[in-house]
Amino acid sequence: MATTWTRRHIISLADFVSSEYDTVLQTAASFGEVLSRRMKKVPTLQGQVVANLFFEPSTRTRSSFELAAKRLSADTLNFAPGSSSLTKGETILDTAKTYLAMGTDLMVIRHREAGVPQAIATEMDRLGSRVGVLNAGDGQHEHPSQGLLDLFTICSLLDRDRPRLELLQGKKIAIVGDILHSRVARSNIWSLTAATGAELHLAGPPTLLPQLFADMGVGRAGQLSLHWTVEEALENADFVMTLRLQKERMSQHLLPSLREYHQHYGITRDRLKLCNPNVKLLHPGPVNRGVEISSDLMDDPQFSLISQQVTSGVAVRMALLYLMGGGKVQ
Repeated sequence: MATTWTRRHIISLADFVSSEYDTVLQTAASFGEVLSRRMKKVPTLQGQVVANLFFEPSTRTRSSFELAAKRLSADTLNFAPGSSSLTKGETILDTAKTYLAMGTDLMVIRHREAGVPQAIATEMDRLGSRVGVLNAGDGQHEHPSQGLLDLFTICSLLDRDRPRLELLQGKKIAIVGDILHSRVARSNIWSLTAATGAELHLAGPPTLLPQLFADMGVGRAGQLSLHWTVEEALENADFVMTLRLQKERMSQHLLPSLREYHQHYGITRDRLKLCNPNVKLLHPGPVNRGVEISSDLMDDPQFSLISQQVTSGVAVRMALLYLMGGGKVQ
């Protein structure tokens, strides 16, 4: 059945439906095949302009979006706040309107404050433009493309040729770490509970995993559970995702020390014995080796999907730019 993409902006995964997830997954799979060729470039977005407006530092996400746009033959504009007119008093919306006036078709926005991508999308709509806005991470709100690439990484492992949401049925997935401050965790909660029969387990210290996260599971197709000890979350888990622990949390007295965090919540070979024998590990990066996960596990191909996540990121972001740029999936 032919599916036409109708979503102009991607700000959050909270209202994504199953067919949209499957469209992204299957489109990304086709671009993954393109990326395996000797000639990795396709003319799909030739003539379109993608502006990467990153108001905070980023390595993986920014590089991944830039490469994705170039693989689709789009022209790219990269914004650096330190050398921009923001230093002269220009507002964020004025910056976005400047890029609009240059003929930008798609804007990829990252900002340390939640709500900035939505504000830019609202302004683009108010101006009657056809510009699509993609949230590349805003404060503690969401990081949709990371959630989608994590979903793609998992589903591709389960069925390389036809990754789809229903593959999560009966799978137990654990997310461990600083849930409270993680935009990645929020996007993953929405995507991983969208599948009927999926079990998502969140684990972390009580200071970093408040009870309010249980509300995100209400009315979802999958099941959401919270744990303040890691062992129950890991028991028979098929996939384990660890989240970066920001060292400033210690200065906020949310954690006693990184050493103690690793002792209670770090993923080690001993703790993996609680999981499914074929368990796989994910981490959105950057990783604090020896804190969230033991260093040797990170580099062990038997368990780690971390490098696959980076590879998946280009294919998934190609899919998102393609769909937002007017692509249709047959």
